[in-house]
Amino acid sequence: MAPKTVLITGASEGGIGNALALAFQQRGLRVFATARSLSKMDNLSKLPNIVLLELDVTSRQGIEAAAAAVKSHTGEEKLDILVNNSGQSYVGPALDTSIEKVRGLFDVNFFGLVETTLVLGMMVVAAKGTIVNISSVLGHTHMPWLAYYNASKAAVDLFGETLRLEMAPFGVKVLTVAVGGVETNMSNTANVAPPELSEGSLWAVTEKYLAKRAAKEHRWATPPAVFAERVVRDVLNGTNGRVYRGVGATAVWIVTTLLPGWLKDKLVANNEVANNKFDIVRKP
Repeated sequence: MAPKTVLITGASEGGIGNALALAFQQRGLRVFATARSLSKMDNLSKLPNIVLLELDVTSRQGIEAAAAAVKSHTGEEKLDILVNNSGQSYVGPALDTSIEKVRGLFDVNFFGLVETTLVLGMMVVAAKGTIVNISSVLGHTHMPWLAYYNASKAAVDLFGETLRLEMAPFGVKVLTVAVGGVETNMSNTANVAPPELSEGSLWAVTEKYLAKRAAKEHRWATPPAVFAERVVRDVLNGTNGRVYRGVGATAVWIVTTLLPGWLKDKLVANNEVANNKFDIVRKP
């Protein structure tokens, strides 16, 4: 019997997608690993049962080409597992962020995920397979300086949970992974672009803090291989719906589900705003 197939977006080395590609391959699946550049997946290039594809999820043409490549390699119009993992991070004050930056973030984090699902979804239906959306616990919080990232991941979360109900009659599972701390290139301070604050910004005094914000998340993060093994186990065991994986993920669920709003504000804002004593003064 032919091995099951999985296509993973955002599989660059050092990230969640790359770790998932390795974990699925080790379980005997045929993996289609994608990234915007093949050179970003060099560590996967010589492994058996892994096919590398160039894919930018903001390009409809690129997504359709990836779908055609899967059909060409397998001889079938089926895909057992689609993992929507591509994503970008952004840290900065909401009112100091250009709309172009916001649209670019949503193009990758949400609209690219949706379009990939639209193109490949019927192949998953044909296999009665699973769609996996990599979201974030930050989509369940209102952490300051992350308004647009939080919003993009909240969109992913609700899209996935709604899609799960719509796909259930066809035997398709939809797994939404609310990711906590995972040690990836994206979470590493060195790989998070500093905020582009406008001239005379009210938040200018926060610039150094914002540029270093990811450091504490990276320090307490789960190794990507450990995270990937857990998620692969979820998928292969037929888990459906939302799961919380990574350092702090369960704690965020507890805070966002069980605590009253005023206490959530206190926990989130005190840690991120009040405790840093920023001298933000509106000029007349």
